[in-house]
Amino acid sequence: FFTGVLEHGIDEFKSSEDVYDAVGEIIESSGICSCPTEIQAVCDDVYATLTISNQNQTSMTKLDAPVHIASITKQQEDSTKEEGSIWIAKADKKSLVDQRKLDKANEKIKQKQDKKADNYTKPVASSYPLPVKRSVEKTELQGRHKTTDIHIENFDVAFGSKVLFEAANLHVAYGRRYGLIGRNGLGKTTLLKMISLKNLSIPSHIRVLHVEQEVDGDDTIALQSVLESDTVRESLLREERDLQQKMDKQEHMDTSRLAEIYAALSDIEADKAPARASVVLNGLGFTAEMQKMATKEFSGGWRMRLALARALFAQPDLLLLDEPTNMLDIRAILWLEDYLQSWKSTIITVSHDRSFLEAVCTDILHLCNRQLDSYRGGFEQFIVTKDEKMKNKQKEYDAQKQYRDHLQVFIDRFRYNANRAPQVQSKLKILEKLPKLTPVEKEKPAIIKFPVHETKLSGTVLRLDEATFHYTPGTNIFENVNISAGLDSRICIVGENGSGKTTMLKILTGENEPKSGVRIVNRNLRIGYFSQHHVDQLDLSVTSLELLARLFPGRNEEVYRHQLGSYGVTGELALRTIATLSGGQKSRLAFAIMSMPQPNFLILDEPTNHLDMESIEALGVAINKFNGGVILVSHDERLISKVCRELWLCADKKVKSVEGGFETYRKLLEEEFKRLG
Repeated sequence: FFTGVLEHGIDEFKSSEDVYDAVGEIIESSGICSCPTEIQAVCDDVYATLTISNQNQTSMTKLDAPVHIASITKQQEDSTKEEGSIWIAKADKKSLVDQRKLDKANEKIKQKQDKKADNYTKPVASSYPLPVKRSVEKTELQGRHKTTDIHIENFDVAFGSKVLFEAANLHVAYGRRYGLIGRNGLGKTTLLKMISLKNLSIPSHIRVLHVEQEVDGDDTIALQSVLESDTVRESLLREERDLQQKMDKQEHMDTSRLAEIYAALSDIEADKAPARASVVLNGLGFTAEMQKMATKEFSGGWRMRLALARALFAQPDLLLLDEPTNMLDIRAILWLEDYLQSWKSTIITVSHDRSFLEAVCTDILHLCNRQLDSYRGGFEQFIVTKDEKMKNKQKEYDAQKQYRDHLQVFIDRFRYNANRAPQVQSKLKILEKLPKLTPVEKEKPAIIKFPVHETKLSGTVLRLDEATFHYTPGTNIFENVNISAGLDSRICIVGENGSGKTTMLKILTGENEPKSGVRIVNRNLRIGYFSQHHVDQLDLSVTSLELLARLFPGRNEEVYRHQLGSYGVTGELALRTIATLSGGQKSRLAFAIMSMPQPNFLILDEPTNHLDMESIEALGVAINKFNGGVILVSHDERLISKVCRELWLCADKKVKSVEGGFETYRKLLEEEFKRLG
């Protein structure tokens, strides 16, 4: 064992405890002594010997073979005696030291040193108020020796005849935040569902929570609904109530169990749970009054937010989020970004919001060609790494093809030359042994093309003068609104959920008539309206081609196919029933239906919902190329910055223009967070 000490040098050991960590296990396994006190005494003597030798600058020679303790004399009685009380000698018989355990001890020292070097993690600065966290770490509650990493190898998934995953691998490390990205229809949502249902091989002790369905509406108030998601706390409180009732009735009860419950509730800080739940709800847009409302009083969108709040409060080991930003306004998205940055356990989120992915994710999972490729870093780093990876693959392919072509040219040239027959045979064998040549598959570019119209309308084509609107008399949503737009307008409407953005769009389209004031529209204006609820308006039992023919009869199939092709619904996709299409593919179909009448003014309500990132980029390009007016409601920062020249803010029953655009609006929200925090 002394070899293990010498290999690390005297300076590595600051105390006898360090010697014990290095060789204590080896001494015990050798059988020389088994009592921890005796082993510690040996280590104390070793450390004393090393210290004296170092002070006297005595030269130490590394032995040629492992050695063991031959004998241990009694403790040093006089400093003038021979130095040291431990005698080291070569063994007369085979050493009792286990070499594997010696290597293990050496590795233990190295790990200890590496741990000290990596022990400090720099905190991330934040401009938003941080949520209150539990004092008890998840890993403590899960118990020891239970892995929370997920490794699923070589799995296949098929949907009908379509193969979604083939020999794919998924590796997820605990505490990392993964962004799952890829084109529409490739199987991202399917993968989340399979993980949540544990159809794939997931350790049984890992708590998985998939935010997929909205909360059922009943008489439970919103705050209590969130509190109930913490099943551990609820179970303890329920048992406490039962024991208290028995105590009140003077029935026999186990008082020790009640003490245990109080201790457990104290450990998880159960008394602070309502405050933590309120923080989460407030961040997602629930006011103090809304937190007291019954869940049945909320719309579907707000119940989805409630489901997200329950998941955030419950803090599962693995949180699965499918397009979490779709249901949120910009203020809530910024809060959620900040909240998830301090998340302790693991997250896999499907999102097509580049800003959200960059702010939240530590890793990217890219679904492409039925495989999952993992990239470390945020989304912007993923773009750089993926492009470099594709370039390297292309270079490798080109080099391999060039080598193959060179061999083939030689073979073809001298195939029938008897003198070169051995060389030809050699080249043929080399060619056969080369790996299969597979060209680099590049994703097809996303296609969205709005129609180009020839109508020339100058000046203001759409205007509201002193418009007031309400659904219920006495509760106005808008009062005295004055806004206008032309064919060169690129306007984005922002505001918190419930501020009336969608209602304003319906007033502009003419679906809602102002209760007072007037809506003025050019008679040659043709408005195309994209509703955020377009999926609810589609007949899911027919194909895209059949639906287009039903809505716009009298044209040949080529016209319908061309229209669908302008939005990427091509080939076999156009012949599939709409029910089998992904959310993004249904959105493309809705775009095709909207633009079939050749509108010259587009009003778009959350057009990016369900679209993949490539399609969102294509949508931005299409809007910029469109030669008509555009008013849109969106929470996608990149799209807003790319296409909008004017920003309208819905707040306090008004619609007002924000000077400075989206950046000014974002700064206003940051100042609000600081003020509230």
